[in-house]
Amino acid sequence: MTQSEGSLDQRFAQSMGSLLGPDFPSDIGLAVSGGGDSMAMLYLAHNWTRVWGVRLWVATVDHGLRPEAAAEAAMVAEECRSLGWPHATLRWHWDGQGNVQNEGRQARLGLIERWRGGLRHVLMAHTQDDLAETFLIRLKRGSGVDGLSAMRAKRLVHVTQPVPEEIAGEVAGATPVASDAPSAGFHVIRPCLEMRREELRHYLRTLQGRWVDDPSNEDTHYDRVRMRRLLATLEGEGLGVETIAATASRMARAKAALSARALAVWADLGNEGQALSQSTGDILFGRAGFDEVEQDSQMRLLAAALQFVSTSPYRPRAEATEALLDRILSGGGGTLQGCDVRTNRDTICVSRELSAVRDQVNSVGDGALWDGRWQVFHPKFKGLAIRALGEDGWAQCGARTGGAPPFRAALVLPSVWDGGRLVACDALAIGPGNTTQLQAMGQERMTFAKFLLSH
Repeated sequence: MTQSEGSLDQRFAQSMGSLLGPDFPSDIGLAVSGGGDSMAMLYLAHNWTRVWGVRLWVATVDHGLRPEAAAEAAMVAEECRSLGWPHATLRWHWDGQGNVQNEGRQARLGLIERWRGGLRHVLMAHTQDDLAETFLIRLKRGSGVDGLSAMRAKRLVHVTQPVPEEIAGEVAGATPVASDAPSAGFHVIRPCLEMRREELRHYLRTLQGRWVDDPSNEDTHYDRVRMRRLLATLEGEGLGVETIAATASRMARAKAALSARALAVWADLGNEGQALSQSTGDILFGRAGFDEVEQDSQMRLLAAALQFVSTSPYRPRAEATEALLDRILSGGGGTLQGCDVRTNRDTICVSRELSAVRDQVNSVGDGALWDGRWQVFHPKFKGLAIRALGEDGWAQCGARTGGAPPFRAALVLPSVWDGGRLVACDALAIGPGNTTQLQAMGQERMTFAKFLLSH
């Protein structure tokens, strides 16, 4: 449907129907910052619920980066009260580490995961303008098909690394009720992806709705602001938002085809590492078959393996992946994104890098995942430590049975410790066995094949 076909309310209802219908959930979350796009989405969702009877839960993330943020969250809360919907403010305190925009995006998802209770769907107000701006940002970085693909209108999010308690501030306001059968992750729903930013502003002005303008949207230090201004120039050359969005959609179709090809290659020559019938968390490719595959599939499989093993929210940059792939095809290896890649006679193995996990120590039973993907559930070990096996653990293993992983791969295996004494390491047949498993996703864990299709 084009911009001129139907009112914004009708188009929103159609989008919600295609993304969530025909059996709508009873409760849906909304991430509302107070800006024009998200406030328009709030009013659209409010009007939509009059027909469908869905209950809305609204959350505003206060990143604590601007003094006005608290007042903006209060404005959203006040407007939600007038509309009759519960609201919560989720506060985050940046620790000064990493890129603030990237950290902020991940914190937002982590805070929503903490807040959402039994909610399985959270609406976000990304627009067609956001899609076009993202396309140009990634084009500038030299992205390929994946990076230039349109963001999905519905995406399942698994938050494997919760926001640490020391930087996750309090939740002020209403919190959805937790589910008796909690879902593994939640769906980000983007019902406004085919709407223009100016359309949403017009909707707000017509309704005399409230919103705030973030001054950072005029700060040309940010790529997105510069691309937003560039789009105004490109429009006159026939390279406007709608044209770029259409290209991004075609890229998404190409990505789906390439992902299907990579999945077929994986089925032929890949496997997830096992030692003594226990998962090691590694990804392995048959070397002979891998060498003969076209480069795009090699790149796709390698980048996905690095992201899967490291549990990173992002794949590594293309240039770095290409350089590592060249070394692999020459019989070498290397490290990237917290992973160690080794080429053996018959296999290419992607394992966790020891330096990335050496200092990670969890207490068994605290509910946290070690390295974002391992959990220990044996009641006998409650209160003990889970960490990487390391060289001291390897030294305590003594005689090992056949089938143990190579030395470097073994050093990063999850293991249970009582002080300085190794108590359990399933993959090396130390301890009672069946004590440690990869993170469960509902009733089954996320396999690499599923990961390829979902990313």
